[in-house]
Amino acid sequence: MYEEQYPQSEYPPPQPARVALPQSVPYVTYVILGLTVLVYLAQMLSEVVFGTDVPAYFGMKINQFIVNGELWRLFTPALLHGSILHIGFNMYALVVIGSGLERFFGHGRYLGLYLAGAFAGNVFSFLLTPNPSLGASTAVFGLLGAQGLFLYRHRELFGGQARSALQSVLFIAGVNFVIGLQPGIDNWGHLGGLLGGLMFTWFGGPKLIVEGVYPYFQLTDEHGNIQAATAALIVLFIFGVLAFLGIRGYGFF
Repeated sequence: MYEEQYPQSEYPPPQPARVALPQSVPYVTYVILGLTVLVYLAQMLSEVVFGTDVPAYFGMKINQFIVNGELWRLFTPALLHGSILHIGFNMYALVVIGSGLERFFGHGRYLGLYLAGAFAGNVFSFLLTPNPSLGASTAVFGLLGAQGLFLYRHRELFGGQARSALQSVLFIAGVNFVIGLQPGIDNWGHLGGLLGGLMFTWFGGPKLIVEGVYPYFQLTDEHGNIQAATAALIVLFIFGVLAFLGIRGYGFF
């Protein structure tokens, strides 16, 4: 009896597989853009008609008014801007960063992310600086934090693209914080927005896995509506408690 020696099978090296990525139209980003531009036009019209910026007066972050119960000012500053350059930069960042995020987050979860960043940023600004402030940069920094965490969480899925994109996010955030050291820029609002976006994304942002058999792969999100709602409640609770403590002991922080 003998054993015939057959050549060992040679398996071909693994081939990269393509997975279809979400391609939905970012409606929420466009609605936010349009609404913010309309509010800015109302601000300019108010300056012409009344000689003062009425929307800013009733909506910007003014600490004393928040202490007196005008809590909407922890959200509405994200719709207001002080100049054409101010709104131009923020809306450009909204479209560039937000459009891609919305495709992965979905419309409802993306809106929750945007509001979470705006709220967290304005709460931080309320607690840590007495100066009035306005602008969508709180929400934009929330998107920036969400994008950074999303890319890091899925660095194996996106490979080299994730690394270069993550480096860009870190660079943009760093440059903006340095610019924010100049007078008149609310860096505390930026930091709060960043933390709000990170927190929301950690608990409720997409957690994608690849399922299927080659070549029929698809992306599945392990985080659904329950996780997204939980994340929104966590951000609202934590920063809401901070705002409450700030109102009760105004001047303590």
